[in-house]
Amino acid sequence: MKTKTYAGIPEEFAKLEQAKIVLIPVPYDGTSTWQKGADKGPKAFLEASENMELYDIETDSEVYKQGVYLTDAVTENTSPESMVEAVHEVTKKYIKKNKFVTIFGGEHSISIGTIRAFNEMFPSLTVLHIDAHADLRKSYDGSTCNHACAVYEASQNTNLIQVGIRSMDIKEKSIMNLDKIYFAHDMAIDDSWMDSAIDQMTENVFITFDLDAFDPSILPSTGTPEPGGLLWYETLDFLKQVFTEKNVVGFDIVELCPNEIDKSSDFLAAKLYYKMLSYKFQNETVEDDYDNTYNDKPLTNNLSKFKEEDDY
Repeated sequence: MKTKTYAGIPEEFAKLEQAKIVLIPVPYDGTSTWQKGADKGPKAFLEASENMELYDIETDSEVYKQGVYLTDAVTENTSPESMVEAVHEVTKKYIKKNKFVTIFGGEHSISIGTIRAFNEMFPSLTVLHIDAHADLRKSYDGSTCNHACAVYEASQNTNLIQVGIRSMDIKEKSIMNLDKIYFAHDMAIDDSWMDSAIDQMTENVFITFDLDAFDPSILPSTGTPEPGGLLWYETLDFLKQVFTEKNVVGFDIVELCPNEIDKSSDFLAAKLYYKMLSYKFQNETVEDDYDNTYNDKPLTNNLSKFKEEDDY
C-alpha cells in the first residue's frame, strides 16, 4: 500500500530523515462557537494540495524537493487543554529534530500549543498574528484554551504583532498593544503598514495565519467570516517581505471550514501553504547540507540557535 504523502509527492521527498519540512495536521474543532467543520479542514487542505501544480512560477522553484514529511494527525480531543498540550508536545518534538515545522488546523485554539512550543525553543520570538479577530480573551466558555483565546498567552510572553483585525470584544482593548495592531480599516488607507509591522518584528518570527483574515469574497469557507479582509496579492506581498527580511522559524494555518460544493477556499489554503514554503526556501538548493540532528547548532534554514536547554 502506497504511503500517503503531502500533495502526493514521491516518497523519496516525504521521508522524515531527508525532509527539511514537517507538516502536522490537527483536525480539531472543539471550541468553535458558530459554524462547525474546521476539524475537516486538514483533510480538505491535503486533498486540494494533491491537485496543485508543484512548480512555483514566482520563485522559479519546486519547494517540495526540499522534503515535506507528513506526520500522523494530532487527534487528542478529550478537552481543549489536553489538545493544546498534545499539539505543544508534538510540535516541540519536531523542532528538536531540526525541522522547519508547520501545522495545519483545525480551529485557532490549536495555536496556543504551537506558539508555546516555538516560544520555548526560539529566543526573542515575534508572533505575527494574521486574522480578522483579536483572539485576546484570557478565557472564554470556561476555558483558557478556547479559539477566542488563541493569542492571549502570546500577548503576555512574546512580541505579538496583529494584522488584519476587524472584529473584537471591547474587553480585549485593555489587553492589546495598540502600537502593534494593524486594524483592517486603517490598512485600507495606509500604504506604509507593511514596512511598519516588519520594523516592529524581532529576528525570529512565527506566523499564525487564520484564514478568516482573507476577505470572504476570495475565501468564504471559514467558520467566522468577516467582511473587509485581505486580498490575495497584498497578502503575498506582505508575507514575501516577512520571509525575506526576517527569520521565519515556522507557521500554522487554521480555520478552514470546507464546503462540499465550493472547493475554491480549500485550494486557496493549499496554495497559501505552498507559497509560504516557497518564500522560505527560495534561496536554498535541494543539495544544501542539512543537519537533521538536534545538537544546538543553528538550523540550516532557520539561521538562529535554539534557546539553551535550561530555558525549557
